[in-house]
Amino acid sequence: MAANGTGRGAVAAATGRNGLPKIHTEKKAEGVCHDDVTPPVRAQTIDQLHSLQKKKSSAPTTPIDGVHSPFAPLSEGERSKQQLQSISDSLASFTRENGPNVVKGDPARQSETPRVSHVSHHLVTPTITVTDSSLKFTHVLYNLSPAELYEQAIKYEKGSFITSSGALATLSGAKTGRSPKDKRVVRDETTEDDLWWGRGSPNIEMDEHTFMVNRERAVDYLNSLDKVFVNDQFLNWDPENRIKVRIVSARAYHSLFMHNMCIRPSPEELENFGTPDFTIYNAGQFPCNRYTHYMTSSTSIDLNLARREMVILGTQYAGEMKKGLFGVMHYLMPKRQILSLHSGCNMGKDGDVALFFGLSGTGKTTLSTDHNRYLIGDDEHCWSDNGVSNIEGGCYAKCIDLAREKEPDIWNAIKFGTVLENVVFDEHTREVDYTEKSVTENTRAAYPIEYIPNAKIPCVGPHPKNVILLACDAFGVLPPVSKLSLAQTMYHFISGYTALVAGTEEGIKEPQATFSACFGAAFIMLHPTKYAAMLAAKMQKHGATGWLVNTGWSGGRYGSGSRIKLAYTRKIIDAIHSGSLLNANYKKTEVFGLEIPSEVEGVPSEILEPMNTWSDKKAYNESLVKLAGLFKNNFEGFVAHKIGKDDKLTQEIVSAGPVV
Repeated sequence: MAANGTGRGAVAAATGRNGLPKIHTEKKAEGVCHDDVTPPVRAQTIDQLHSLQKKKSSAPTTPIDGVHSPFAPLSEGERSKQQLQSISDSLASFTRENGPNVVKGDPARQSETPRVSHVSHHLVTPTITVTDSSLKFTHVLYNLSPAELYEQAIKYEKGSFITSSGALATLSGAKTGRSPKDKRVVRDETTEDDLWWGRGSPNIEMDEHTFMVNRERAVDYLNSLDKVFVNDQFLNWDPENRIKVRIVSARAYHSLFMHNMCIRPSPEELENFGTPDFTIYNAGQFPCNRYTHYMTSSTSIDLNLARREMVILGTQYAGEMKKGLFGVMHYLMPKRQILSLHSGCNMGKDGDVALFFGLSGTGKTTLSTDHNRYLIGDDEHCWSDNGVSNIEGGCYAKCIDLAREKEPDIWNAIKFGTVLENVVFDEHTREVDYTEKSVTENTRAAYPIEYIPNAKIPCVGPHPKNVILLACDAFGVLPPVSKLSLAQTMYHFISGYTALVAGTEEGIKEPQATFSACFGAAFIMLHPTKYAAMLAAKMQKHGATGWLVNTGWSGGRYGSGSRIKLAYTRKIIDAIHSGSLLNANYKKTEVFGLEIPSEVEGVPSEILEPMNTWSDKKAYNESLVKLAGLFKNNFEGFVAHKIGKDDKLTQEIVSAGPVV
């Protein structure tokens, strides 16, 4: 092999055929010939090689600059023991004194059953009888990273795929939306006097016994599985008022969804997480028993505020967890004199904060997402003595008809780590078709808030300067913008109005008024007037101004008029943010008594007064009176409820409504 005769295999000739350099090989003392100078890997088996591929790292966190936690360090063994004991306690059945035998890790990667000595502090003998579930181990996949959850979903959950953008596409099963008629709240001495019950309330009652029956069913189902996913996370970016939540679920999809939607703890916070303030048992793949009292279907979402627990049976739609926790915050926060709000929130570069309230189709997401302002949050917030704070750590955006040109921030946020629910994609390229409704029209994307470029981290801000109530008025009679008095703000906040366009039947198109108290009636726990009173008190204390902005029709109702241009609405919102609209001249409208400005920069003055845009004045008056009547009929349910020590404020609010 050697041309110079100095020894076999010592050095190869400098050049080979066609002048190309030959590979240099060298025989080492141990007699092994290596093809390069890199030392071999330190592994004797392929499993050992795979173990070298992964190094230990900290848990995924939500980035928080300048926040440090003074927790005392714990050894890894002690921390693991505490976490496992806490999880075992959470999964305890009430027919046995102890929780299940739990051990961390994927059962598919376990070479053998964990030895008794390894988890001896969790191996307990049930006091009633020995059962199969007490003899098995429940493997806990604890606060997994998105990459780990991708692996679990793709390997074990049919219908999970990686799309071309890197997002995880998954299916929520038979339910593709919330099931409000299947939601139950335990009515007991804790909630009897506090919660809103009866006509118009979203709170459908159940008793403690029935809750425990469903809880036992969910816990037994979860304990029967080889593995469960456990997320320990936070709600509320205000560190003084945050809530510790634990989510126990059976699907990687659910774990990743909540990883994105809740606030992700730092490694130090996770080590000292301890006992959660609230726990969700998501056994959505398993139905409830229809013969159980209060059950009306195989689905049940049950909330027990005294126990601080939520049970999900018979639905895999992940939004039930998000909105269930929002309901919990609507109960817990007002008890601390903190107002919980179903709103968007952004902040200008000068620190001016605006709240955006609005039902579906009003433009809340579009208008609160502004490249010239910081996004504090898109959906759920708290207003405390410290200012405003986002409840969540992520965004849950609608995807139907999503386009890069219309919503570039949402489009770009759909990448690795994002959950795409019930979307349709090309089977070869995996490109998503956002216009496709084959599975459902309610397609969604859940992603961490830091995926939005102008998100403010931490998601907190000073006290709001403006409170903007959005309505899409298909009757065409509300002005594009109105300045509201405090009483009017409360009236329209309690009303929560927008209008939806009904389906076309024999050529007739009729707008339908929709009212949702506090712009989120499905999630509130207390009577709407209590939230309205808190809102008014905070607005008065901090000098916030209320505005009613109509993003709907002008020049006629739906079918004859036209939708107010988004460019005009943006100019109106800009004028509100800048404060220039406060200095405008105003005049009062008839019936609704709204203060409308005479001019707004960049907006045609003639559209600011709705009647001016209608050619048929009689039709305008008929539409105006009809809408006013719908407002008054809706408000009848709130008239009898007194606010404060006397009835004065209630009368002021009623007087702020339309006068026919």
